[in-house]
Amino acid sequence: MPHVIVKLWPGKSEEQKARLAAAIAQDVMEVLHYGEESVSVAIEEIESRNWAEQVYDPDIQGQWDNLYKKPGYTM
Repeated sequence: MPHVIVKLWPGKSEEQKARLAAAIAQDVMEVLHYGEESVSVAIEEIESRNWAEQVYDPDIQGQWDNLYKKPGYTM
């Protein structure tokens, strides 16, 4: 705990995905004070044609009040 899931379009290299997962894990450990044994990061590739149905509608629009970073908004 915690487990972070990143959903993105296919096309990023394995190196990019590994670097992203490492950076997210490092930030989670630093900000939330968890050890490395407690943090996991998954990356799910979603085809662009399926993005609205599989990601935007349920995870973004359907969870708007839970988003700490909304698309198009600066933090």
